[in-house]
Amino acid sequence: MSHHRFTSPSTTKNALGRALVIGALSLTTLAVSIDTANAQAPLLPDWNTAGVSVVTNPAKVSAFDSSDGGRALAAAESKIGAPYVWGATGPDSFDCSGLVQWAYAQAGVSIPRTTYDQAVGGAPISRDDLQPGDVVLDYGGEHVGIYAGGGEVLHAPTSGESVKRAPVDSMPYYLARRY
Repeated sequence: MSHHRFTSPSTTKNALGRALVIGALSLTTLAVSIDTANAQAPLLPDWNTAGVSVVTNPAKVSAFDSSDGGRALAAAESKIGAPYVWGATGPDSFDCSGLVQWAYAQAGVSIPRTTYDQAVGGAPISRDDLQPGDVVLDYGGEHVGIYAGGGEVLHAPTSGESVKRAPVDSMPYYLARRY
């Protein structure tokens, strides 16, 4: 849990953001439901996102996505648009380390609560070896997110913002861990 200054988020902005996320997730769920109607593979657990169920078809994911980190990343992606709230651990709002801890819990992995403890857990990973699902710490260990691949990290940025993707290079990289 990092120390971000509290600012009151705009209720209208957050409500609009949640509505857009729910609409997009509804369309995605419909498309996945249609696509998986004839699928032979069982479905992964369903994460409830503001009353919308998001289901992933394992036949459509890579081998890495079936790892603990891949499942944690999928859980975190289901929370894009959720508001940042200092000290929050989900499922409706998060701070940075709360999002990472919650996402890994959805994958069945228990990790520490704070950024500082997350920085010393797991296995150290070099920046060149980052894989989707790895835990990426910035600002000397005061901020954390989950590597999403393609040079992006998924994180809960700060008060007044929502869970989103951002370029890894948009923050001062500190270290990475694999749980």
